[in-house]
Amino acid sequence: MKARAHIFVSGWIQGVFFRDQTQKWANSLSITGWVRNLKDGRVEVMAEGDKEKVEDLISQLKQGPSLARVENVEVDWEDYKGEFKDFSITHADIW
Repeated sequence: MKARAHIFVSGWIQGVFFRDQTQKWANSLSITGWVRNLKDGRVEVMAEGDKEKVEDLISQLKQGPSLARVENVEVDWEDYKGEFKDFSITHADIW
């Protein structure tokens, strides 16, 4: 079953390669979407793919890369749209 998750991660996560690691995890799981830093210090992720693999990504986000300190992960499940071709690092329009 295909799924889409809109994810917000908070903690000490910006500036520690969190976006790069998220992209590597997503690519290894064949997940499409994007990741970006937000001005409020959180990281936002949009992920689409097989539901089990999206859940695996969420588990990895909860752990974070070795230098990160993840405090909270919020997940909003949405209807799968299939709108992405790959998984990219992007930038918020709010900077």
